[in-house]
Amino acid sequence: MRILVADDDPQIIRALKVTLRARGYDIVTAADGPEALAKTISHHPDLVMLDLGMPTLNGIEVIQGLRGWSQVPILIVSGRTDAADKVEALDAGADDYVTKPFAIDELLARIRALTRRLPAGEEKEPVVAFGDIRVDFSAKRVSASGGGAEPIRLTPTEWRILELLVLNPGKLVTRETLLTQVWGPNHTADTGYLRLYLAQLRKKLEPIPAHPRYLVTVLGMGYRFIADGSSG
Repeated sequence: MRILVADDDPQIIRALKVTLRARGYDIVTAADGPEALAKTISHHPDLVMLDLGMPTLNGIEVIQGLRGWSQVPILIVSGRTDAADKVEALDAGADDYVTKPFAIDELLARIRALTRRLPAGEEKEPVVAFGDIRVDFSAKRVSASGGGAEPIRLTPTEWRILELLVLNPGKLVTRETLLTQVWGPNHTADTGYLRLYLAQLRKKLEPIPAHPRYLVTVLGMGYRFIADGSSG
């Protein structure tokens, strides 16, 4: 059984890897929100263990991103003990909540309980459709919805930008977040790159690239993916 452990604390990651692997679990790790989303797509975990206070995308945003296409059990493991934090996480789509520090026996019991709930074969494939476009994250394939249409070829950089936007529907993804996640922390001022690649994506995916409906600019801040095209 595979568990994705998403936490920005290296000591927590290290402790959980040792403990859970000793119990026979296959462990995949992520240090921030976008990495957690990407590794859920690429590794298909049976359970996601998620901290709320992660950088770039926080735990609530990751839950919302996952629940757009996946019913994988989500166990929050967080140092936040306030009831409002627990309610917000559960309302967003988490299945259970454990506070740090935790007893390992309790954590293992919660894992067993959650992984019994989802019958094999019921997980939905991560596919998002908007307009005439279909994005299959599992196959890393973009295509038009018309019968017999050829795949739409994206460069790796175009794919990464599209992934970050589409996995956060309706949410502002700042220019700094996109530049950091795609090009690295030393490129946060290179907004020209971003404008160029967004223009290329719009030419490939938007009905009228000059008037985008789905990949929308938020002036002075970043970009937003609008699934139903109702940006106006």
